[in-house]
Amino acid sequence: MEWTANRVVRPQDIVWIILFSVMGWLSVARHPLEFPLLAALAILQVVEPRSPWFQTRQGSVSVNLLKIGLSYLLIGFTGGVTSSYYLLLLLPLVSAATMFGPVGTTLFTLVAGGAYVSFLLFLDWSRYRVDADQLKELALRLLVFAVIGFLVNTLGASAREQAGRYREVAEQLAVANRNLVEAEAAVRRSDRLAALGQLSAGLAHELRNPLGTIRASAEVLSKSLNGSEHAVAREMAGFIVSEADRTNLLVTRFLDFARPLRPELSRCEIGDVIDRAIGQIRRGSPRPDVAIYKNFAPEVGPVYVDPDLMERVFYNLLLNAAEATEERGEITVKTRGAGGLIEVAVIDRGAGIAPENLENIFNPFFTTKAEGVGLGLPVVSKIVDEHSGKIAVESTPGKGSVFRVYLPAGPPASSETAV
Repeated sequence: MEWTANRVVRPQDIVWIILFSVMGWLSVARHPLEFPLLAALAILQVVEPRSPWFQTRQGSVSVNLLKIGLSYLLIGFTGGVTSSYYLLLLLPLVSAATMFGPVGTTLFTLVAGGAYVSFLLFLDWSRYRVDADQLKELALRLLVFAVIGFLVNTLGASAREQAGRYREVAEQLAVANRNLVEAEAAVRRSDRLAALGQLSAGLAHELRNPLGTIRASAEVLSKSLNGSEHAVAREMAGFIVSEADRTNLLVTRFLDFARPLRPELSRCEIGDVIDRAIGQIRRGSPRPDVAIYKNFAPEVGPVYVDPDLMERVFYNLLLNAAEATEERGEITVKTRGAGGLIEVAVIDRGAGIAPENLENIFNPFFTTKAEGVGLGLPVVSKIVDEHSGKIAVESTPGKGSVFRVYLPAGPPASSETAV
């Protein structure tokens, strides 16, 4: 059971202990179980506000029924219907009235009153006679139970309403703060992408011409070197050509990343787009032993996206998941509706991502792979942003990662779509 952090003795605790101690001292019944039952009730009164579980509806019902049970035993051992401890039945009644509405208050009033009246069943009616005045006194006591219960309920209703408003405001502030943090992160990422994209474009244009010259020169040099005595030189020229081609491919990727995207939206099934990406992975995956499982929600309808660009998004996410997954591992792709959005989750059980790297994985050129370029996830983020969507990642080192892509479920509000 969870307890609140405040363990300091409160003034109310001392008052409860004093009150129950004085009740036991003033009692004339002197039953052996009287003091243990009083102590148990005092402990419940002290412990109840310290336990968060007792503040829930289920916990409050449980603790108040327990109070009724202990009070019932105490009244029964000290005279039954004539016991001076009958007022202790107000403890659970008042607690219930502050926690529940009129229905809950009524039910606990009936339970407490029924418990008190039930002592009449244990009287020896051959020896005792209840006259009219005594019946009126009994009825008055029951009426006092009801009056106090509904009075406390009325006073507590305004407090509950105010607490509910405070909770609602707090929840709204939490949502607004979370949205603000996500928006700030998206703006920072967009600014970094824009700046690095412009830098990449400039560098790419400056590098392409020298690379073309280097490659052409290496090819001419290789063709002019004949004879076995120039074998090493021809091999070196071949290395230059291959490295120039590889560098030129990187330059092309940089230009692709820096080039503005213009998605051509069309109505399509998101499952079909994912299936094509899975087909690409299965044909050319570096880990053919990795199993890919699909869990597509049937209620997810068509989306308006650029199918080629979104296929690239899911291909990159699946490729990263496959590379992170151990031998004979598993990848799961799930879709579901999420409040006006369509969510696609790519789940792997690989090595996970270190917490310090989560903020940087969507930055261009950031990579932890020995041969990586660091453009896969930035391209994914850029494409998703161009579709008015968002991407989120959850990862636990050693347990795996979950990439979630959120896309608008309906047609775009202000653009023409091809059907």
